[in-house]
Amino acid sequence: MRASELQAKDVINIGDGRRLGSIGDLDIDLDSGMIKTLIIPPAGKFFGMFASGEEVVISFTQIVKIGSDVVLVDLRAQRESPLLSSHTSHTSNGY
Repeated sequence: MRASELQAKDVINIGDGRRLGSIGDLDIDLDSGMIKTLIIPPAGKFFGMFASGEEVVISFTQIVKIGSDVVLVDLRAQRESPLLSSHTSHTSNGY
């Protein structure tokens, strides 16, 4: 699957059924080529500007299922996982 195909999918939290948004960026381990995290930009982000709120960073281990239209994630373990956090210092390169 290409990154552009993944970015076109909506991300849904199965814990509360809430739509989190679309994938704005990926954090990839360059040694293994594996995706480490999905980054969901704040609502209203337009070309990297005019955003309110914080990015949501989702660990790859919290992905439950990647379907044809959506990515299902489980954020119920959010408080317990050091890999998942709201993250404002990340800069998106658009890939």
